[in-house]
Amino acid sequence: MKEEQTTPATSSRTAGSQTLARGLTILRHVTESADGLSSTEVAELSGVHRTVAYRILNTLCDSQLLHRGTDGRYRGAAGLLSLAAAGHQHLRNSAIPHLRQAANELGATVALLAREGSSAVALAVVAPTTGSYHIAFSEGAHHPLTAGAAGLALQAAEPPSEHDSEQVLHAREQGYAETFGQVEPNMFGLAVPLPARGLTPASCLTAITVREETAQAALEPLQRIARALTEELAG
Repeated sequence: MKEEQTTPATSSRTAGSQTLARGLTILRHVTESADGLSSTEVAELSGVHRTVAYRILNTLCDSQLLHRGTDGRYRGAAGLLSLAAAGHQHLRNSAIPHLRQAANELGATVALLAREGSSAVALAVVAPTTGSYHIAFSEGAHHPLTAGAAGLALQAAEPPSEHDSEQVLHAREQGYAETFGQVEPNMFGLAVPLPARGLTPASCLTAITVREETAQAALEPLQRIARALTEELAG
């Protein structure tokens, strides 16, 4: 078999791809770290020489994707917000058809929420088209991450942390969270976390209802949507 020759152009393209892959890996490691990373830690986690890690970190800082603090540790910067917004929009557009189906199937309001800082924010809210009444709240509505089924599910969607509460640990173990009256009085909530996808903030699917049996019935449809979205977004 004839051995394939590597031309300078091919070598250049390969090197560029390798640099990009390393940069994305480093960006992911830093943004997934709760307290940032030093250049030495980045090099160790990424399997590259410290000089290479330092050069890539500086490039990411120049692009405002990362920021080097006074303590020498690298953390996410403002440039990530536009990437997150694009990710939100793609996720929202993919989720809405599924949410419509689930809302009508359950006769309850269902929503897609994402983490923004210390809040759970509604990216999409879909009410059923059938039934005499339903719960209503606006897209963009938010509540503290420490309250409600959605707050627990969003924390459970993220990598484990030493600060996780027992409720978050339980939600991560069983794959969903359920609460009563934590965000609004007399409301049942059930939420299913969506697996974290690199730079995309944590997100979850939730059903809100005044009926406990409806909230419990929402588990299977929401898990089905979570699986479908995971496959669609991975493809």
